[in-house]
This record gives sequence, C-alpha cells and structure tokens, in this order.
Amino acid sequence: MEFSDSSVIIDGRLDWMMEPELASYFTHAFCTCGKCEVTFNGQVFTMSEGDCMIIVANRLVSRIVPSKDFKVTAIYVEESFLRASTPHSNYGTRGGLSLYINPIMKLTEEERVICRRGFENVCYRMEHPHRFFHADEMMTALQQLFIDFYECHSRIEGEAEISSQAALVMRNFVELLEKGDYKQNREVSYYADKLNVTPKYLSEVCKKVSGFSANSWINRYASIELVHLLKDRSLSLTEISDIFNFSSQSHFSRFVQNNLGQKPSAFRL
Repeated sequence: MEFSDSSVIIDGRLDWMMEPELASYFTHAFCTCGKCEVTFNGQVFTMSEGDCMIIVANRLVSRIVPSKDFKVTAIYVEESFLRASTPHSNYGTRGGLSLYINPIMKLTEEERVICRRGFENVCYRMEHPHRFFHADEMMTALQQLFIDFYECHSRIEGEAEISSQAALVMRNFVELLEKGDYKQNREVSYYADKLNVTPKYLSEVCKKVSGFSANSWINRYASIELVHLLKDRSLSLTEISDIFNFSSQSHFSRFVQNNLGQKPSAFRL
C-alpha cells in the first residue's frame, strides 16, 4: 500500500475536517479537555473530555463550536489508506454504519486510558518513523487503534453475530449507495437485484447488521444529498427534482417533507 505524508494528518484542531481537501478523509478524535459541539448529518452532538469521536464522512459536518478550553488530538486518515489499515472483522461494517447515527463514543475510565495510549502511539510513530517501514508501522498502529475502537463500540452498542455473507451484502449495498445510485433508484428491489438477493433478505440483513431497514438507508443517503442541493441556490427545485428522477413535483415535495421535515421551498428562505 502506497503511503505518503498526506495519508495520515495529525492536528490539534477539529475544523480541518471541514476543509475541501479533507473531504475524503476519516476523522478520529480524542478530547483531552473541555467540550465541542459538532453538527453532523444535521444533528448536534457534544464531545466532552474523555470522549472519542469518529467521523466517517467529513462532508456531513456543517458546524463546529469548541469551548475556550477545548483540547483534542485529531487523526485524519485518507480513505484508501484507512481501508488498507482496517482490521479484517465483520464488526467493522456494523460499527461504521452506526457511526452515521452517532459519531460520539462515551468511554469508561479504562477505555479512555487504552484509547489515549492508542492515539499517542500513532502520533509517536508519525513523528519518529522507521526509515524503511514507515507505511507498515503506521498501518499497524492504526489497526491496533481501530481494534480498540471496535471493542469500545461493541460494549456501547452491544455485540451481534454477523456472518461473513451478511457483512458482504451490507458492504456491497452501502457501496452502491456511496456511488450515488439512490439519486435514480430508491426502491429496495433495485438494490436486491444488483446484489443477487431477494428484497426480503436485503431488508433482513440491513436490520440485523445496522438496526435500520434497507429503505431507511436509501432514504438517509438521498436526504443527505438533498439537503446540500436544496441549499444550493444555483439549482432550481425543478432541477433538483430531475436529478433525483422524481415522477412529479408533488412526489418530490412529499419525499422532502417526509424525510427532512419541511417543504423544499423552506430551504430557500
């Protein structure tokens, strides 16, 4: 795996995650003092001393408000290097999805010590690299940190047995959503056909792995994109409706109302 100085960025600020050049990075943060309000995916979350925060999509962060005494260690990892460093565990699929719902992990005292050491190890390896094996040591340090995250997260969310087949189906389903298929296709049957499974099986897998239905994930991805487009005044409501292939303006309006809580025109006020 190719490693460069930009593969991993370590900083004492969170506002970097909102920079366009870090849009494809994943953010891992450990708060050592104070607190910070982060608006993620339209919801406000508070990160306090001793908390970990994992942002799996920097583009969904719209606001960061730190307290005056806020201190944090933030590790930004480029997507391709992160995926190469991710432990081979089916739990990663479930954990990653749940972080779209709540990116904050409230840790026990023991977990705080473990995660603090993990962050310190990554920072040390970044500052004191081996000459020939820097990529390997960074990958190993991140992998250990991620394993610690899995352990903490499984304690918070509860353990669940996920088969390799279910994890694969869920990963492939999310990949289709990440590609933007939801813009033209919001029927569960479309994704089931793509994955060579039945709609019922896909819905059961989504519920088992993430706690949410396949339809909920489709609408979630569509809603996230719609918020961005509705706030872009260079696009008309008709143009946005066409991008999402809605059959009519009334269908478009109902979808926005049901999923975003207000009419499309309300975003233009």
